[in-house]
Amino acid sequence: MMFIRRTKRLSKFINTASTSNGRYYSDSSRVTTIKEKIKQGPSLKDFITDSSEPVLTDRPFIPYLLENAKTKTKRKVFFDVYGCQMNLNDTDIVWSILKKEGFEKTSVEEDADIFLVMTCAIREGAETKIWHRLDHLRGFKRRAKDRSVKIGILGCMAERLKEKLIEKEKAVDVVAGPDSYRDLPRLLALTENGQPAVNVLLSLDETYADVVPVRLNEDSVSAFISIMRGCDNMCTYCIVPFTRGRERSRPVASIVDEARQLADQGVREVTLLGQNVNSYRDVSQSTEKIDTHMAKGFKTVYKTKKGGMRFADLLDKVSAVDPEMRIRFTAAHPKDFPEEVLQIISERPNICKLLHLPAQSGSSAVLERMRRGYTREAYLQLVEDVKRTIPGVGLSTDMICGFCGETEEEFQETLSLMELVDYNIAFLFPYSMREKTTAYRRYKDDVPDHIKKERHNRMLELYRRKCQILNDAEIGNTHLVLVEGTAKKSGNILGRNELYMRVVFEQTEVLTEDGGKRQVKPGDYVAVKIVGARSATLKGVPLYHTSLSEFYRDYQWGVRRAVN
Repeated sequence: MMFIRRTKRLSKFINTASTSNGRYYSDSSRVTTIKEKIKQGPSLKDFITDSSEPVLTDRPFIPYLLENAKTKTKRKVFFDVYGCQMNLNDTDIVWSILKKEGFEKTSVEEDADIFLVMTCAIREGAETKIWHRLDHLRGFKRRAKDRSVKIGILGCMAERLKEKLIEKEKAVDVVAGPDSYRDLPRLLALTENGQPAVNVLLSLDETYADVVPVRLNEDSVSAFISIMRGCDNMCTYCIVPFTRGRERSRPVASIVDEARQLADQGVREVTLLGQNVNSYRDVSQSTEKIDTHMAKGFKTVYKTKKGGMRFADLLDKVSAVDPEMRIRFTAAHPKDFPEEVLQIISERPNICKLLHLPAQSGSSAVLERMRRGYTREAYLQLVEDVKRTIPGVGLSTDMICGFCGETEEEFQETLSLMELVDYNIAFLFPYSMREKTTAYRRYKDDVPDHIKKERHNRMLELYRRKCQILNDAEIGNTHLVLVEGTAKKSGNILGRNELYMRVVFEQTEVLTEDGGKRQVKPGDYVAVKIVGARSATLKGVPLYHTSLSEFYRDYQWGVRRAVN
């Protein structure tokens, strides 16, 4: 209406300029008069926004997203997060962007005006959970007749199924891919007119390096830092390169600054995140180091970047921010474990000695079809090198059973690899075909579902048996445990050792450095003697409060001391 009134006003202004006291001007004088009066009339800016309204200065000017639209979208957002740790960090980025625009956060569904679902597309089971959640949200939206409720789908599933989400799932209002979170305020504003809004464009340079994430759980003693986005590996089974785009790394300085801010907030543990953190490279930084070639037996489908600071340099700088803050990282590809990475891990007590070496299969033939870039033999040699360089190291892995064409003999090689390598943690999954992947175009998903399920159960059984043996061996040893919180049912204290094993012990007053006693709280480091073990949990007795530096001061950190 404002635009229409101004148009009529300008039209009347120009029409009256052609007459004066009922007399018509000559053509030349009329043109001169019109030009003079137009200079005094409204400018283009008056057609875009009222001059009386404040001009946005904290973000690029968007003519169709006015300042008063911003005030209308101060609505309550409910976050649903599915999938990997990267999705948790992405949610913190989204919340930072929306909070700056005046949105509010709620953990109560009934109070929410906007539901944002951070999705995962890596496996069919993950997507199934999200479809069930959408069914629930559709019903909630229909019942909320007293207000307008919006549903947004974010992340990998948003990029992969954009057409289906909008065309078939009429309840979805916003679809935003992993590289379009900055655009969410505009997308949500567009939905106010009842139209769906979509942005799933992938970027070659978006890393959100300038966005300071705001943690949804501000009381947590741990946090995530995304150091890179996307992936170039192009494993045949994996959808990630198609949903998250090409690999690109954040500048070292921005990562170190974020780690420092988290340390100042009292965070005691950060996990560096990326699809392949070992291939991290800040090409904006020059270095005199000579590039280290990948180990023998490993190869890649893409050309390795030259120059710049690498993952070992990043680990060096981040671990130096606060010696009392634990550093973890995931995920890593086995092909990118140069000697300098292993060396810096071995030298820094606050870099946790748990390495993620995702094997995916124990069969060289299957690994070739997966395009993993290594053989079974090369992988086992890497495990040997890691254990030699880092005494007491723990290992975690990913394993897939039932990949295209997998025979019983090939699956047996996976089981034998799990027998040979003592994995402290393993993520085990039956294969699920994903559209767009190379496997979808090249291979046939020919392993029946019932065989996949049976093989999956056999992997789980072997893994639990091996974990029980490893954990039983820790009884009598003392672990440094970072306290995370309290179990709801039992009231026991929950924490993690440096191998990310869950450790529980009873709440009690614990000896302090000055000889006194006090109860433990989240963020405390406690020396805990292990007295019992299950396949997924260690049970202990708290001995004394300590610091990370003190605990590892008097003995080689790689050897956990026994207490008589």
